Amino acid sequence: MIETQDNIPTSKMERAMKLVGAGAKIGGNYLKYYAKKTLNADTTKEELHTNNANDIYQSLSQLKGSALKVAQMLSMDKNLLPRAYTDKFALSQYSAPPMSGPLVVRTFQKSVGKSPFDVFDQFETQCTAAASIGQVHKAQKDGKTLAVKVQYPGISDSIQSDLKMVKPVANAMFGLPEKEMQKYFQEVEEKLLEETNYTLELQRSQQIAGACKDISDVFFPQYYPEFSSPKVLVMDWLEGDHLKEFLDKKPSQAVKNRVAQALWDFYNFQLHTELAIHADPHPGNFLLQEDGRVGVIDFGCVKVVPEDFYWHYFPLLVPEIRNNQPVVDQLLSHIEIIFPQDSQTVKVELQTAFLEMTALLSRPFESEQFQFTHEFIDAIYAKGEEIYQIPEVKRPTQPRGSKHALYVNRTYFGIYSMMADLNASIETKSNTWSGKLVDYWKDKIKG
Repeated sequence: MIETQDNIPTSKMERAMKLVGAGAKIGGNYLKYYAKKTLNADTTKEELHTNNANDIYQSLSQLKGSALKVAQMLSMDKNLLPRAYTDKFALSQYSAPPMSGPLVVRTFQKSVGKSPFDVFDQFETQCTAAASIGQVHKAQKDGKTLAVKVQYPGISDSIQSDLKMVKPVANAMFGLPEKEMQKYFQEVEEKLLEETNYTLELQRSQQIAGACKDISDVFFPQYYPEFSSPKVLVMDWLEGDHLKEFLDKKPSQAVKNRVAQALWDFYNFQLHTELAIHADPHPGNFLLQEDGRVGVIDFGCVKVVPEDFYWHYFPLLVPEIRNNQPVVDQLLSHIEIIFPQDSQTVKVELQTAFLEMTALLSRPFESEQFQFTHEFIDAIYAKGEEIYQIPEVKRPTQPRGSKHALYVNRTYFGIYSMMADLNASIETKSNTWSGKLVDYWKDKIKG
């Protein structure tokens, strides 16, 4: 039987106590581990990681919102945490403990002004999926099957207080004062608040779906503003499998390649044509069909890419531009990797490291066909680990990197990981956008 929640902690004190409770459990797990280690020197940390992952996830899943969103983001980074954590945290993508039926009905009625039973011909109180911000229910209206996304109560109000609890930990990790980390926290806070605004999500969903309607093998649900509200979003019900279930059915490599090509074309079109991307590419947001088509849902997290950032960040993916030193100097300064006050040693060290990583990340764009593998992903993480050992990266004297890169990088790491899981071979089609970047910088390149 699925465990449900009749209430969700919303006050600062309630949420803080949940986290304190998780910390106490983790402390107990370590005591058990060291006691076993004393008796048996061969004892590994596998059981410790499993117990800690269970306790942390249990607390975060009860809090919902930004706390659970952190788990969702961490689950996409297979190399950041031990497997026990990423496996457990992956449940936050669509299998978090849901609200109980009575709480769902109360939450819906408070937002819409009517009971879901008055709005729809049929409404299932048991959800079909539950994630970090809300959960999805199936409904019927005028012969149509609909997906009704209901936001957890109090989530938008708790975001700022949740981030305040996280800030000291993040500041300590990066070795920077809170003031200097503020621009990054502001970017995260803005995105999280946007995710709780279902009216904005509805508008963006319709805009992006309309702009991308001609992309092969990608499709979107129709949305229903007349049934929606700032905390309830109604759309067509789409059938399909999430990535894990899709792969469990052992599809052919040709079908997996078709899925990957659809995702690749979808993201490249958004970024290089629309300057706005679906910035939450975890597997829970894609419904994969047996024939390789891809249904795309959940446009709560959309990163609008400023033009100025676009013209100074993405040229580094083009070798012709990346090999021109005067242009590189200008680009790295503009995107806040290098600063005028840096010593020559620091400038050379950071520039070398950044360009090596960029060259690795840009491999898919440098050939007409590219094969994604887990070895390629491992190479990226290994390079990241190598770069992290640079003193100015490990303990920076000032924050480096534009805040706009946060969600852009997160998006592409997510897509690359999905491509590797599919072991996909795709046509990269980079010539559809690299030429305009070269044209933009051609005078400087010639110089």
